[in-house]
Amino acid sequence: MSGSKKKGVLFDVDGTLIDSSYFHALAWWQAFRREGLDVQLSDIHRCVGMGGDKLVRHLVPGCTEELEEELKSAHSAVFSTFWPSLRAFDAARDLLAACSDAGLAVGLASSAQQRDLDVSRKVLDAGTSIDAWTSSNDAEASKPEPDILLACLEKLGLRPEDVVFVGDAVWDVKAAGSIGIPAIALTCGGISEGELRDAGAAEIYDNPRHLLENLESSAIGKLAR
Repeated sequence: MSGSKKKGVLFDVDGTLIDSSYFHALAWWQAFRREGLDVQLSDIHRCVGMGGDKLVRHLVPGCTEELEEELKSAHSAVFSTFWPSLRAFDAARDLLAACSDAGLAVGLASSAQQRDLDVSRKVLDAGTSIDAWTSSNDAEASKPEPDILLACLEKLGLRPEDVVFVGDAVWDVKAAGSIGIPAIALTCGGISEGELRDAGAAEIYDNPRHLLENLESSAIGKLAR
């Protein structure tokens, strides 16, 4: 845990630290196809980052609870076949280490299933740079609701005004904004700079490497000072 650290950085995982957004989109696409639903892949990708329940309801209006559960189960099964292909973005591990070395608590505010998060943490191999993490088990409501961020803050013993959040999806930015946390957005998850800025992102970078190279002048650097 963060111990005496008074400030911190919360990170989304999928699409922000791990190059997995398109794998999630493909897994959902296959899940929909299994149920005879023809949902456009680009529409699915724009919803990645929402919780599975919200994604299904958004893309399949009027979906029954039974079908929703079948779709989420199918997505989970298909996504697990992509685990061997998952990679951390360039400098993701170094970015976490730099934040930790600057005296900031580092939290992974992920709403992924616990088993997927375990795989991502192994891929990240960030060791003691991470002070706390969350999974879908830690919050009832998923992004764009802020519950998972609040759960991560509680684990770190910090308040919204003590942190910056780094994510890649519109839903990340909106979740942070709803509780007054400044959001840094990365475009490596496949969402455009314009969409992220319109959602309220305070700063935008290409990927973890780009943020790391500008860390001192970023909102994270200001927080550390």
